[in-house]
Amino acid sequence: MNPRIRRLSVFVLVLYVGLFIKLNQIQLVDAPSLERRADNTRVVTRDFNQPRGTIASADGMILAQSAPTPNGQFAFQRTYPTGDLFAHVVGSFSYQFGADGVERQYSDQLSGQITELKYPGLSALWDNSPNVGNVSLTVRADVQAAAKAALGNRKGSVVALDPRTGAILALWSFPSYDPNLVSDNDAAKARAVRELLDASPENPRLARAYRDRYFPGSTFKIVTASAGLTTGKVSNEAPTYPVERGFTPPLTSRPIANFDGSACGGTLADLLRVSCNSAFARMGSLTLGPDPMIEQAKQFGFNDTAPIDLPGAAASAFPTSFGNRVRAGAPGEADVYENTPALAQAAIGQNDVSATPLQMALVAAAVANGGAIMSPHVFDSVSDARGRIVDRHADSVWRQPLSAENAAIMRRNLIGVVADGTAKGMAVAGLEVGGKTGTAQLGTDPPRSHAWIVGFAGLPGQPAEVAVAVLVEGQVGASEQTGGRVAAPIAQAVIKAALKR
Repeated sequence: MNPRIRRLSVFVLVLYVGLFIKLNQIQLVDAPSLERRADNTRVVTRDFNQPRGTIASADGMILAQSAPTPNGQFAFQRTYPTGDLFAHVVGSFSYQFGADGVERQYSDQLSGQITELKYPGLSALWDNSPNVGNVSLTVRADVQAAAKAALGNRKGSVVALDPRTGAILALWSFPSYDPNLVSDNDAAKARAVRELLDASPENPRLARAYRDRYFPGSTFKIVTASAGLTTGKVSNEAPTYPVERGFTPPLTSRPIANFDGSACGGTLADLLRVSCNSAFARMGSLTLGPDPMIEQAKQFGFNDTAPIDLPGAAASAFPTSFGNRVRAGAPGEADVYENTPALAQAAIGQNDVSATPLQMALVAAAVANGGAIMSPHVFDSVSDARGRIVDRHADSVWRQPLSAENAAIMRRNLIGVVADGTAKGMAVAGLEVGGKTGTAQLGTDPPRSHAWIVGFAGLPGQPAEVAVAVLVEGQVGASEQTGGRVAAPIAQAVIKAALKR
């Protein structure tokens, strides 16, 4: 054979092999991710012209359904009977803009594309019911409504979950939006609404509860205290931190002050009860040092994305580098690093620390659940048209940041914060409630701060049944009491609804 022809034949063969590999990659490997893309309207076109299952809350309220449209462009119109109440959970289903939330995450189940619904068995051969799945969620309409009412028109977020399973009970962010409007089959109407929403400085389509990050403020002191217990360098008995109005870390002349110049100190339980900035800054920077703080934050889930089964979750963050070692610490203290002042600030939830409200609810859940963080989820089960359950969520542990012993210590300490500390406003008669307030300072002209509270509740002596996180953004004033005054009543209302008190 002519050498040129041979080389050409080999070249063509290589092209065919490459094409064969690429086609198989697209059809077999990439197909699932391509099908899930929000802008893949081919899948949406298919789904708009066939039935789609319902989405329901744990207490039986229909959150999404498809209505026939005999005279419309498509055979069905997706509707959301609860309006804005579950917009950031359920999402929307739009021909123009694709799907979001549960509508996107569980689209295959809703459209009947999973194996259990495609091939239901011999019993379905004589059944003409639509081959779709009805998805049941863990969220409860009564708890979600309580969160919405308690937060009111203040920008912020509320998260409530069962620490024993990770089941999300409420996931509310304000402002919200009406998914009916952006899911309208009328393309012009849907586009106009979407443009208005996206142009709003309030960003109502942003699910703040799990897609945005904030300074966690003093709620992060749970992590710092846990690092102390985990290393064995801190207990409820020792050390006793000095009573002082502020702490000036090494390598800086700028003190970290307590609220209103007040003086505080003592052992761990006392420090948590009054949320003592000076002592926790000292604890994180001098008692512990960078490595234990970085590791404990990691174990709680920082620098990772909480595995909630909703798209677009943000990763919480804790700094991982504090520069080079400058000098050895004093006897019994950690070494001093270039950025030890930043570590002192990070220990009280400021500087480069950021967290989603979901992440801080999981921090509280770890304390409540013997040290284990269960994977958070909104999916409970999917059933076919005959009501037969074809798939159900399986609980799993995501992180184990605390031993059972240390979790029990932290649990007692946080119950003390509610009984006689900054979180008194979270107390509910007949329940054992633990919590931690927080104030994340944003500026001084005028003074503004995010008001936080996280915690848990259950029957006395029993495992906690609910963990919560509340964030109220940009409150006027910069006080360690702000979380207790502003956020605590919201958490209390949600706990009452979740436990029917």
